[in-house]
Amino acid sequence: MPDGLLHPEFESLIPAARLAVQRSLWPAQWDHVRRHSVFYGRKLAGRMPATLALDALESLPFTDKDELRDSQAADSPFGDYIACPPGAVVRLHRTSGTTGRALQLANTAADVAWIARIGGRALYASGLRPGDRVVHCLNYCLWTGGVTDHVALEATGACVVPFGVGNTRELIAAIVELGVTAISCTPSYPALIEKVLREDGARAPRELGLRLALFGGEAGLDNPEFRARLADTWGFAPRNANYGMSEVLSNFGSQCEHTGDLHFHADDFLHAEIVDATGTPLPIREGAVGELVCTHLRKQCQPLLRYRTRDIVTVTGTGPCACGRTAWRFRVTGRADDMFVVRGVNVFPTAVQSALAQHPAIASGQFRIVLAGPGPYDRIDLRVEAAAALPEARWPDAAKALEAGVRRVTGAGAVVTMLAPETLPRTAGKTSWIERRPA
Repeated sequence: MPDGLLHPEFESLIPAARLAVQRSLWPAQWDHVRRHSVFYGRKLAGRMPATLALDALESLPFTDKDELRDSQAADSPFGDYIACPPGAVVRLHRTSGTTGRALQLANTAADVAWIARIGGRALYASGLRPGDRVVHCLNYCLWTGGVTDHVALEATGACVVPFGVGNTRELIAAIVELGVTAISCTPSYPALIEKVLREDGARAPRELGLRLALFGGEAGLDNPEFRARLADTWGFAPRNANYGMSEVLSNFGSQCEHTGDLHFHADDFLHAEIVDATGTPLPIREGAVGELVCTHLRKQCQPLLRYRTRDIVTVTGTGPCACGRTAWRFRVTGRADDMFVVRGVNVFPTAVQSALAQHPAIASGQFRIVLAGPGPYDRIDLRVEAAAALPEARWPDAAKALEAGVRRVTGAGAVVTMLAPETLPRTAGKTSWIERRPA
């Protein structure tokens, strides 16, 4: 078995064997949902036979987040899609609620164990190992990023330093004093640390000695230029190590050292579909593009059937990876609910980020898309920070170059307003690239 796998008995299975595992898990999960989910009993009234083949899932309707919100509004706090006794809930989290009412996320002890197991599998794939000391810089609050990711980090065998957010100078001191080798945070946080290091003038980022950065919580990490800048500045290996959504599974996708694509790590917990704009399932094969849809295979508390994640993904590989993993691989193109339309062209913020990242000599990488009103729009209005070394006299030319780059990548026209370096806020938490304003 390959040495670089946390669970080689599963991670190295051929696709047919993975599917056999899923088919073996599905009957019990279907029976659990039939017997205990009031939500699906109502939603699928008359369409819940005693047995249903996994291959027949596509005959069922999709589930979307608004249905879950409505369920919890009517039956607080868990919603009537809870499928276990309330007394079996051992942990309760809440989503950030950035795109609507927050969801209450309940888990049994078995659910928590599987979330940690698969999250650990993903982080191990990204390079975290026993002997590492990893400082965890996500918020320890109701949001899942703090505690849930903490236990996933521990599942790799690494030593976890539970730092949280804020107190950046104290964080820098802790990294040096404790011999920290890895950091777990959002990809926008290093920019804030860099700012503090510049202000203090004591150390360069490379001098902190970090070998690995485990990122999650924000889009854009598929961009090779962005990762290259981080690697050059910090000397660490940057990994998109934490892809998931808390109502499904906190972390089920990550990069390994051999590819910039994400491995799908959760075939023994989730059944994945990719559907086109009409909702028609597509074969999971290289080149397929569509929305990721997930069905739980062993969730006890809040099981979901054909849940629309709203993430648009591209399948990039289905054969074995050089790391020894055999799961299919993918990239996230963007979110269906973040997409906006410019003169008939569908634009994702990740595409704008990719375009700007190709010009590190003139742009810092920090930007905001300004959307006035509901759209559609005539152009992409951008506020873009100039690179630190770019003289202000060159800003007009820089704006024109960035406008051309954005048009080349997205196919849509753009108007760029240049900003002074460090104008836009750096945060330890999630950074939104979109500013919405009244028309």
